[in-house]
Amino acid sequence: MSAPEPAAVELLVCTTCKRRQPADPDAPRPGSLLHDAVRTHGLPEGVRLVPVECLSACSSGCTVALRGPGRWTYVYGNLDATTGAPIIAEGARAYRDAPDGLVPWRQRPEHFRKNCIARIPPMEALK
Repeated sequence: MSAPEPAAVELLVCTTCKRRQPADPDAPRPGSLLHDAVRTHGLPEGVRLVPVECLSACSSGCTVALRGPGRWTYVYGNLDATTGAPIIAEGARAYRDAPDGLVPWRQRPEHFRKNCIARIPPMEALK
């Protein structure tokens, strides 16, 4: 008998992030580079990569969010476009495996422990 499929989770990556740098109109933005790095590195099964134009966390860029149905949503920042992909993949795996999205603090990548911008309850929790 095969294991049940993991719940659907989305990883949103802000592709317009400048990482507090002046924007060179001819250069790719750090957020776009981070998105490309995550796509190249790969994500755990059941985690879908979604590029978004802005997460409005400009002072904490590069920024990502993890969300899923019936789960808490987390926004994480201060990720490096060149070294952040493995950290993000590790955090996405832990998030995917937590049924409600609440990953115990010690099970989060260290970067996620120190760079959580927001924690948003699931819509179902607000009823």
